[in-house]
Amino acid sequence: MSTLFGQAANTGGGTGNTTGDISKDIALTSPPDDGISDVKFSPQSEHLAVASWDKKVRIYEINAQGGSEGKALFEHEQPVLSCCWSKDGTKVVGAGADRAARMMDLGSGNTTTAQQVAAHDAPIRCARFVDIPSQAGQMLVTGSWDKTIKYWDLRQSTAVASVQCQERVYSIDVMNTLLVVATADRYIDIVNLSEPTKFYKTMQSPLKWQTRVVTCFNDGSGFAVGSIEGRCAIQYVEEKDSNANFSFKCHRSQASTNNTNVYSVNAISFHPQHGTFSTAGSDGTFHFWDKDAKHRLKGYPEVGGSITSTDFDRTGNIFAYAVSYDWSKGYAANTPNLPNKVMLHAVQADECKPRPKAGGRK
Repeated sequence: MSTLFGQAANTGGGTGNTTGDISKDIALTSPPDDGISDVKFSPQSEHLAVASWDKKVRIYEINAQGGSEGKALFEHEQPVLSCCWSKDGTKVVGAGADRAARMMDLGSGNTTTAQQVAAHDAPIRCARFVDIPSQAGQMLVTGSWDKTIKYWDLRQSTAVASVQCQERVYSIDVMNTLLVVATADRYIDIVNLSEPTKFYKTMQSPLKWQTRVVTCFNDGSGFAVGSIEGRCAIQYVEEKDSNANFSFKCHRSQASTNNTNVYSVNAISFHPQHGTFSTAGSDGTFHFWDKDAKHRLKGYPEVGGSITSTDFDRTGNIFAYAVSYDWSKGYAANTPNLPNKVMLHAVQADECKPRPKAGGRK
């Protein structure tokens, strides 16, 4: 039976083989010219937004064969560090080192220009669209190295609210009414969007080293944290679920009998249907995990460079990963021969399905 990208579905003995296949992964056509900072699929269609250090956000259309075509592009004045889509799939926002967030309204037919919709006093590290229960229409939340998060009504030129964080914002994510903000010094601020200007809870990361990424569970009950020290933590918001919190080592390799190479966890993405998740890192590998069974489902070979960002499409049938320098070894290691590409992996039937639960296990 033919599946996405024309591959035959892998139905035989999948649970026994934990090494995945990347030989049929397809490269995105005409990728950025510089480092890739973020990739995000539209929640409504097979379009992919790609943010880059070349100061551009590009939007590609992906077809069923894995082919891709550039459909729109807009520019910032400095490197773009983040991109996101509105819930209806008509708007794309980029945020970056020019201390601005810029939005392109694809619904208007515009494919080349964006309007500025947010500003900070320092680079904006991340942006997400959010639904505030007390507000009509989606709003934008931005997190910056100026140590604030700000909420923006896209019809106004000034922020609706600004919230002071403890340190520079490194990563944010949102699901339903849960907003998670990770900052320098390992602080994690949890916001209930019913009260968007208050921290529902503040904690230190359960991981001992700098936070690289936070990503919310699909049901909004918690989040995953990745650090620069090859570890991932699963963290629930409510104390009643705390016995389900745990952390694990990943993205490490044995250098010798007594030495281990440890790599940053740069990206975590949850499968939209199964609730399993991926980690990807500086070691150039990605893995699929089942948090409930505390089990690795699949691990994949090294892809030829660090992986900086990942995302599943809305169906969970495509997994996009960006291969690009992640600055983990400083500016001196950023050589011209390093790859800048986005790969599309067709997710096979057995790759992301959770393990069957043992009898009676919850």
